[in-house]
Amino acid sequence: MSIPALFLARLSRIPRTLQVLALAGAFLLGAGALAGDEDLLRIEASLRPKSLSRGEEGKVVLKVLLKPGLFISPHPAFTIEFTAGRELVFPKNFYTHSDLNMEVLEEGGKQYLNLEKPIEIPFTVSLEASRGGHILEGKIKYFACSRKEGWCLKNTARFAIPFFTRQTVKKK
Repeated sequence: MSIPALFLARLSRIPRTLQVLALAGAFLLGAGALAGDEDLLRIEASLRPKSLSRGEEGKVVLKVLLKPGLFISPHPAFTIEFTAGRELVFPKNFYTHSDLNMEVLEEGGKQYLNLEKPIEIPFTVSLEASRGGHILEGKIKYFACSRKEGWCLKNTARFAIPFFTRQTVKKK
């Protein structure tokens, strides 16, 4: 069982007021890469808005921070995937750098992704989403390279984002 799944399982055993406080604490601390991932990059992950109504549209916002001296190659494919859940509906199962219109730059004959701007991925909250706290899990598959040392490494970084859904349905 993953760390976020354990968190939610334990959360269901405590009173509602404490659940809200625990999720609020998670929001204040922010979400990011999960422990055990390589420290080649760090992911700052959030949802906009943080509290959602059923039928409401929002965005996953990912800021990818690289260790100095590294770059992310667009090839092999840089991909972002989300673990299937019933609360959030995404237009696609996974996204590549071209799906996200990420800028590809070139330096010294090598291509790399411009990660200066946050990556935004749209979603809609399912009309069947249950009220309460949830965790969106995802991963980024990437190919990191060192400018100075000349090596490249294919790797995966995982992230988790806590969010809260309301009972109400967003009216259009």
